[in-house]
Amino acid sequence: MTKRTRRLFSAEFKLEAAQAINMDKSTMDKWVRQLKEEHQGKSPKSSPMAPEQIEIRNLKKKLATLEEHNEILKKVTALLMSDSLNNSH
Repeated sequence: MTKRTRRLFSAEFKLEAAQAINMDKSTMDKWVRQLKEEHQGKSPKSSPMAPEQIEIRNLKKKLATLEEHNEILKKVTALLMSDSLNNSH
């Protein structure tokens, strides 16, 4: 696997890119920073989460935990079933 080198852009290029889409450079910088934080699992700081969003996040976590437990139970059941079949012969 080859290591990718990171592309570097000059401040002038970044300013021209922001101006090309009629956007202030600070806005573009803010979006990039927010996207990096989201990829790291952080919630956006610009707006507080609504109670519904908090509930959805908590329910998603609970669902993931329950699905994980369900998979464990399936594996244990299969293991116990195969063990009981082996002991009956």
